[in-house]
Amino acid sequence: MNLLFVTSEVHPLVKTGGLADVSRSLPMALHALGENVCLLVPGYREVLAHSDASTVILTEFPYGLLPAPARLLETTLPGSGLPVWVLDCPELFDRAGGPYQDNNGKDWSDNALRFASFCKAAAWLVQGHATPWAIDLVHCNDWQTALVPALLKFWDCPTPSVLTIHNLAFQGNFDAAMVEVLDLPGKEFHPGSLEFYGQLSFLKAGIVHADGITTVSPRYAREIQTPQMGCGFDGLLRHRASVLSGILNGIDELWNPATDVMLPHCYSIVRKSGKAMNKAHLQHKLGLPENPDVFLVGMVSRLTWQKGIDLVLDALDDLLDDASVQFVVLGSGDAEMERRLVHWNSRLPDRVRITLGFHEALSHEIIAGSDLFLMPSRFEPCGLAQMYAMTYGTPPLVHHTGGLADTVSPYLPGKSSRTQSGTGFVFEHAHTYDFSECFRMALACFRDPPAWKKVVHNAMKKDFRWNIAAQEYVALYNRLLPQWPELPE
Repeated sequence: MNLLFVTSEVHPLVKTGGLADVSRSLPMALHALGENVCLLVPGYREVLAHSDASTVILTEFPYGLLPAPARLLETTLPGSGLPVWVLDCPELFDRAGGPYQDNNGKDWSDNALRFASFCKAAAWLVQGHATPWAIDLVHCNDWQTALVPALLKFWDCPTPSVLTIHNLAFQGNFDAAMVEVLDLPGKEFHPGSLEFYGQLSFLKAGIVHADGITTVSPRYAREIQTPQMGCGFDGLLRHRASVLSGILNGIDELWNPATDVMLPHCYSIVRKSGKAMNKAHLQHKLGLPENPDVFLVGMVSRLTWQKGIDLVLDALDDLLDDASVQFVVLGSGDAEMERRLVHWNSRLPDRVRITLGFHEALSHEIIAGSDLFLMPSRFEPCGLAQMYAMTYGTPPLVHHTGGLADTVSPYLPGKSSRTQSGTGFVFEHAHTYDFSECFRMALACFRDPPAWKKVVHNAMKKDFRWNIAAQEYVALYNRLLPQWPELPE
């Protein structure tokens, strides 16, 4: 089939989080199964910087469709050969800062216009304008592209659509006056279509009008149908439960300790010696004492309430009371959380290292070099880092929620090495006490070498490759495509 995959970010062209990784890996996996896949992304400055001599102009968008002159460019996704269509509209996208926020971390004031325009361009292409082949199905991702299914319905376009919700908490809600500004049909501004508590909601539009809805783990698909986790959409999602499914994300082949070019020492489940060498490298690089016997705890995360960083901060006095624990963090986010972490860096400089910001290579080095990986998210639609960590033989410590619960098997103290099936450490409730008790259990396991080796081995045996998820998506697509009757012989 011919599939248009519409996304607001894709690695390595532009990335703010896991969506970019999925937007690279899933289309590649679909292509490996024989599907014809093309990506559509906005022409941010970072994306245009990757353009080269092979980039061609496919078409100019018609006057009036978008608020400013725009072109459709075609290039390829580095390292894959997949075609990428780029909406080149400099007035909306070619600017300093990130895809959604300026350099000061403030949302762009015209985000509604920017992403409504992106959705209109996508829907126009799906209708068959200026495309080298007919699009059989369009796959949209999160609120930034969620108007596409609605526009296709408004424009009487029969092409089926799939919307994947990567995080329900981000909804693209804007003032009701934007309905007119964006030239959306006013008759659709009601609770059964575009309206959400008096606002225009991009995500609600997609949930209402998409032919298929997916989330990024089976448990999260169930959780978001509850008042506790539904972010106000639980009733609507229960109403649309017949087209809602959870398909667990996979991880990119770039995350393989046996071939990872960002590691100083590669290793595998059958040759684990490089794991210890990466630990020593990480300690040396960050200026920590090089000691193979300390419990090196790593974390790579956005520093937000959702990610449970406050649970870690509130427990640090207790956890770092043990002199055999080292703690390293890479991330950025809430200013107060950053301040508290930096305080610990100053307080225990020989045992704590905090690196604010994001560095791709260092994230690989922390996941490979740590003994334990912390991911105590209050909610987590899927999560990728815990899968990276298990693949790298770094058991994760996680909260029992969403994709974390779907992927991490809990270590059970008292089980023999023969019967132990744990791949990490799991706490039930998002409380500091539960987190601390789980950490103590992990530390006790680390000090029992046979038990620890079994957990590491179990973790590295897990298979998180994308081919399984890609097959589930293809099955979903095929269910949504028109089924033509067989012709008589």
